Amino acid sequence: MSIVVNLDVMMAKRKMSSQELAEKIGITQANLSILKTNKGKAIRFTTLDAICKELDCTPGDILEYRRD
Repeated sequence: MSIVVNLDVMMAKRKMSSQELAEKIGITQANLSILKTNKGKAIRFTTLDAICKELDCTPGDILEYRRD
């Protein structure tokens, strides 16, 4: 896949657990895990916004484009 989700990197930089982030943004740990492992097919802008607010980052810190 050309879009890579670096959510785990940002969470490590902010020293935040999956459980803590999931609770703060209002999604299940299972759905957060799907995002973290690049298995998701989509992300809602509202979810991306909430993640960026909690991790104090931009969408570009979380999403990366890589040529195949």
